[in-house]
Amino acid sequence: MLNLPNVLTVCRFVLIPVYLVVFGAGYTKSAFFVLLIAGLTDVLDGYIARKRNLVTELGSMLDPLADKLMMITVILSLVFSQMISWQAAGAMFLRDAGMIVGSAIFHFRGKKTVPANAMGKLTTVLYYVAILLIVFELPYAHAYLWFVIAVSFVTSIIYILQFKLLNKRGLHS
Repeated sequence: MLNLPNVLTVCRFVLIPVYLVVFGAGYTKSAFFVLLIAGLTDVLDGYIARKRNLVTELGSMLDPLADKLMMITVILSLVFSQMISWQAAGAMFLRDAGMIVGSAIFHFRGKKTVPANAMGKLTTVLYYVAILLIVFELPYAHAYLWFVIAVSFVTSIIYILQFKLLNKRGLHS
């Protein structure tokens, strides 16, 4: 079902190549603002979906996929432009790719998926701050990025535990 929140999610998919074109043309600060627009549409679609009771299964699947694909695009652009290390990019990619693949496997096996929680949203905000610090070449940007990477892995562990608990409960209900 294509409702307003899902249309906003689709817009985030469209913003991925826009980001790449802007970044590739050498406008890294402008590309960050494209990323920021994508982040704002993420907040807006989630708010509208919950406020107007427009949460759909399609949206629940596409929303995190759009977020992860945008983040992977940003990671790759930053590493290829040598703004972040291969090690940081590898850690970020490993975490995001694992979340995408894990969610897809669980979904297609009929398992219940865990909706975004406060830690997940906080991690996303922290990543945006880290990218801002890197793009604008501010002090301690790389140290902060590693801190956020560590937080993201902790968040993933929390999601895995919540997933196990949710699906364990589902077996006994």
